[in-house]
Amino acid sequence: MSDKNPEIGQFIQTGEFRTNYHDIGEGTPVLLLHGSGPGVSGWANWRLVVQHLSPRYRVIMPDFVGFGFTEYPEGTEFNQQVWLDQAIAFMDALGLEKASVVGNSFGGSMALAMAIHHPERVDKLILMGAVGVPFEITEGLDMVWGYEPSFENMHSIMKSVFAYDSSLITDDLVRMRYEASTRPGMQEAFSAMFPAPRQRWVDAMAHDEADVRAIPHRTLMVHGRDDKVIPLSTSLTMLDWIDDSQLHVYSRCGHWTQIERAGEFSQLVDNFLSD
Repeated sequence: MSDKNPEIGQFIQTGEFRTNYHDIGEGTPVLLLHGSGPGVSGWANWRLVVQHLSPRYRVIMPDFVGFGFTEYPEGTEFNQQVWLDQAIAFMDALGLEKASVVGNSFGGSMALAMAIHHPERVDKLILMGAVGVPFEITEGLDMVWGYEPSFENMHSIMKSVFAYDSSLITDDLVRMRYEASTRPGMQEAFSAMFPAPRQRWVDAMAHDEADVRAIPHRTLMVHGRDDKVIPLSTSLTMLDWIDDSQLHVYSRCGHWTQIERAGEFSQLVDNFLSD
């Protein structure tokens, strides 16, 4: 891990991309897939969870291309197939035949894509505030994907959209994410992913009902009841569609379950993985 920036771990070649990732702990591999907020990275998304899980599991957190510190050629397109190919190439590069996969928001759609298109590579499936089924875009998600870089905009999104308890959002945390969102090339990549009208990107990240219903993996859904970004209805739909599934809902919790309820969420994940 870099002494200068904890978000930089180590790099591995995954096709055309040089993927930045963290690989911490030993034991059963657990792949943590981050969301799509501005300035996000695997480490920023999961830094609290890794403290709880790494003593018992091998916790692996890559940055999808276009996010974090993964390096990619100019002109790279950003879409679900590109991200899926990267995830499988990443597992191949690490020699991982199979892993349990935890997906947050956008990462939830990618976890579903792995389970649908590469079921043999997925052990258990955990979806947290996940995209992946049809829904009408929320005002919160439209704000997140429409982010224009400024400290004030990042402060507004983090305080009013991501967290139920706004006291968790410190100026230092806002500044960290704002500065990450303004690194060279980051806003260009981010704005290229989800231009308006943004309902089409919700639809593009959704999977066919028949494909979701065919998922054979044991699946845990986790959602904040007060999520303003991804509505609770998405997890209720997945609970209906995925046969071997369960749903845990946290009250007084927004989109950042892994931060607002880090200890409880991590224990829930641990219990599910060890069962």
